[in-house]
Amino acid sequence: MRVLALPNSLPTLPSSSSETPKPPILCNFITTHNNIANCAKKSLTLALSGALSFGLLFSSPCSIALESPTIQSPSSSSSSSSLCREDERVAKAETRPEVVTNEGIVEEAWEIVNESFIDTGRHRWSPQTWLQKKEDILNTSIPTRSKAHDIIRRMLASLGDPYTRFLSPEEFSKMARYDMSGIGLNLREVLEDDGDFKLKVIGLLLDGPAHSAGVRQGDEVLAVNGVDVGGKSAFEVSSLLQGPNETFVTIKHGNCGPIQSIEVQRQLVARTPVLYRLEQIDNGTASVGYMRLKEFNALARKDLVTATKRLQDMGASYFILDLRDNLGGLVQAGIEIAKLFLNEGKTIIYTAGRDSQYQNTIVADAAPLITAPVIVLVNNKTASASEIVASSLHDNCRAVLVGERTYGKGLIQSVFELSDGSGVVVTVGKYVTPNHRDINGNGIEPDYRNFPAWGDVKQHLSKCGKLQQG
Repeated sequence: MRVLALPNSLPTLPSSSSETPKPPILCNFITTHNNIANCAKKSLTLALSGALSFGLLFSSPCSIALESPTIQSPSSSSSSSSLCREDERVAKAETRPEVVTNEGIVEEAWEIVNESFIDTGRHRWSPQTWLQKKEDILNTSIPTRSKAHDIIRRMLASLGDPYTRFLSPEEFSKMARYDMSGIGLNLREVLEDDGDFKLKVIGLLLDGPAHSAGVRQGDEVLAVNGVDVGGKSAFEVSSLLQGPNETFVTIKHGNCGPIQSIEVQRQLVARTPVLYRLEQIDNGTASVGYMRLKEFNALARKDLVTATKRLQDMGASYFILDLRDNLGGLVQAGIEIAKLFLNEGKTIIYTAGRDSQYQNTIVADAAPLITAPVIVLVNNKTASASEIVASSLHDNCRAVLVGERTYGKGLIQSVFELSDGSGVVVTVGKYVTPNHRDINGNGIEPDYRNFPAWGDVKQHLSKCGKLQQG
């Protein structure tokens, strides 16, 4: 079984504001590198988010990635040939298909829910009722794989959670092919025995640009376009890969292969999600830097930093961050953007779940990029990663919120592959704001419905800060 995570964004919504957003189809990234079940019970674990993960949580030793078959590079070092042969044996063992019964598939799905599912308020789940469901199901005959899948669908539907659902093998395969880098590879920080982290290729799209150029699963990424990536997170490096049409990636093949600089031709170039301009207020005596962020993709942080610095150079003394109609995207991108506004040590978001790996406090780790007053514009289509940014700036007295109550999508889903290639999406945690408010189902109430005067904004933030200090 493998576990992966995908972007926490909502599907495209109709233009009419009277329609209610549908439940999101994709999931969060924040928790995807860690195993939910005991590693001994898993045949395979994929943290596709690792690529996308961005170092919030680190993978356990038994987590590996699988997007294409593992391809080992020949060893160039005789002293390490035994290590290479051992790696090959492990890879072959881990990718060997396993025979699984129909009952076994159903029990796998049951175990995942039993160990990781968090009830988000409908109160239909309890250990006792879930155990009884297992006994009832496995006491019946399951003659076909189709029947097993139908049982899993009904079993998950009984939880009353619109986000916990079954994926057919075809649906899981499509989801697993999500590519954040744009060149057909996914990255993750891997903790080595010596305590250092190496950036490894954990997934490749067969016949994608990176694979065709010679990058192989298990390769270590050393540099991108000549920039040493030592100490950088997978998120930062994935952002570097969102560069020009031609990208040079310096890699080390496997644990014992040669170092090589490979030119990769991009197929698609990511578009910037940031629009910005300078506006004059108070009869031209002050300037406001307006920044609209359309989605949280791999370019979001980098491009927002560029916009902020340019607006500062142009004389901006106030800032507007427009998150209206921003349905989310990469959760880690939202966290990295929140850090740009917060003092070191300030809480960005809490995550809560039954498993300890989902119980985390995420804090800012550096000085803020700007300290000027900020207005964050929100509406009922401000969701997920956007709500993380809005709540973290609001609760830390860095911004006032203006507009409408936000959507209220604050759940964490992980996607697990079952032994037959199908999968289950399971709600495993939720987000809680720095002021300990549950985002999910509640949204975030703005401070103002209409645009306030900047004098009122400064007064509001000053009062907020004094209250926090006691």
